[in-house]
Amino acid sequence: MTAIDFLIREQDFSELRARPGVALPLAPGQVRVAVDLFSLSANNITYAAFGDAGSYWRFFPSGEAGWGIVPVWGFATVTESTHDGVAVGERLYGFWPMASHAVMTPGRVSPLRMVDAAPHRAELPAAYNAYFRCAADPQYTADSEAVQAVLRPLFITSWLVADFQIDNDCFGALWEGQATVPLSSASSKTAYGTAFCLAQQPNVRVVGLTSPRNRAFCQRLGCYDEVLAYDELAALPPDLPLVYVDFTGDAAVTRAVHEHLQGLRHSLSVGYTRLDRPSTLSVAPLPGPPVTVFFAPAQIKKRTKEWGHEAFTQRMADVWHAFRQQVGAPPQPWLSIQEHRGADAVAQIWGQLLVGQARPDDGHVVRLG
Repeated sequence: MTAIDFLIREQDFSELRARPGVALPLAPGQVRVAVDLFSLSANNITYAAFGDAGSYWRFFPSGEAGWGIVPVWGFATVTESTHDGVAVGERLYGFWPMASHAVMTPGRVSPLRMVDAAPHRAELPAAYNAYFRCAADPQYTADSEAVQAVLRPLFITSWLVADFQIDNDCFGALWEGQATVPLSSASSKTAYGTAFCLAQQPNVRVVGLTSPRNRAFCQRLGCYDEVLAYDELAALPPDLPLVYVDFTGDAAVTRAVHEHLQGLRHSLSVGYTRLDRPSTLSVAPLPGPPVTVFFAPAQIKKRTKEWGHEAFTQRMADVWHAFRQQVGAPPQPWLSIQEHRGADAVAQIWGQLLVGQARPDDGHVVRLG
């Protein structure tokens, strides 16, 4: 297969082009992988939107000014290796370039995972530099790679957001022993993953905020105690203590929440999917608590220090498998995998995501092999 990189114009995400890749000889200790299955979702739009602020353009430098390579999550197979501890044919899960191939420089290598120690990644968040070896990964199942590619990178954020709330006692937003947590963009996979995790806590009441067209979908999920359309925000008592988790980044929605909910204790920004509207972080200061941007690697670092890497991985794996089973449970699965093949599919799906045309129950994966 001819190597391909997919480049996005950093100032206009609607411009995507495929560029022939160049397979340079490997240096000692490097491996080359074929990225053969990855997902595309609103999560990748967020990476592009925070390309500079979150350093996402720096993970896989394009070498062309003004053009970036958006990271994707999925699976790859080792096709060449000059590293004694990594064999050709090994299957890996992790954070890849939107491309057909990638070169890694494994540093720390254990039976469970390896860390890319490429010099340009040394100062980037460590959580994105770790790659799981599927043969030993407790979250991996060979027959569900497409579901993992779609949901696993989103679910780790969901699980961490929920854990962040629990870790901070929902910032004291308790009323009669219960905390109320509204989530915007409730039909998004990261939001309903968070709702699933929070719903396991008996003292947390989860409210989904969504558009009218996605209300029925959110209600049938069963992980929200209440689902409201954005224009029904007034149904929440204004003096009720609560914490707000924003997955859409829509400034108008966040302002409405801050202005109406005077009992707001904490406001957390997790994603930015509405590129057609002003973002929460670009507007004047809002009433109430300041908006805090959630940074998943910081929570990962905190918990791995407290629990250790193995315990952290196992705790997440236990909840992940329960979530994966729920998502696929009949009679109405939460997720329908839409599998696409070839380079042309990348541009098509990316365009749909940019304008918000993707259905909430669809999960898009691309196979390039």
